[in-house]
Amino acid sequence: MTRKQIYYVGLFSAITILSSGFKPFESKIFTWFHVFEKEEIFYTVPTEIELNQTFFNFPFTGKTFIGFQQSLAAKESLCKYNKVNTLGYLGKYQFGTETLRILGIRDTEAFLFNRKLQEKAFLANLSRNKWDLRKEIERYSGKIISGIQITESGMLAAAHLGGAGSVKKFLKSNGRRKFKDGYGTSIMEYLNDFAGYDTSFIEPNEKAKAKHY
Repeated sequence: MTRKQIYYVGLFSAITILSSGFKPFESKIFTWFHVFEKEEIFYTVPTEIELNQTFFNFPFTGKTFIGFQQSLAAKESLCKYNKVNTLGYLGKYQFGTETLRILGIRDTEAFLFNRKLQEKAFLANLSRNKWDLRKEIERYSGKIISGIQITESGMLAAAHLGGAGSVKKFLKSNGRRKFKDGYGTSIMEYLNDFAGYDTSFIEPNEKAKAKHY
């Protein structure tokens, strides 16, 4: 073999080796395929029920209080602690400055960057609203008004949106007096969307302050 032939054979081999390193391949992910041991392969096949399930990218909290808390925060601010909307409402739960003053909070700038304080304010506000609505909770829970089943958690969420007074007017008028916030969201939406959560551990407290939690 001549030098020229050796040169071309070597060049061809080098190109072949380098090309193999960049060879495209397909990667398939099988949701129901699992490897437990190097020596053995196990796999399962989804049932008909499992195929029809919807999977979410966040932990399932159901109708627990944490579910209520996080769902309401997602509705209010997409769970952003430092959010201020165009109407001036603040934080993860979108509090107005007047409500914050009632809860004992005056420094709104510090409030925005204090996650722990925001959570305390949320609990304190729930306690105040539960106190204001204690009679309505006892009287209207389980009833259907304007096609909505009235529950304690729904009332507390609606009070967070429009105040306890607006919820009372809605209930006493059998749904005729409807409150909407500055963006057009009705308390009916909150009564419906946040119905049936467990808020039983919230203690009614007429004078609750954020510092109490």
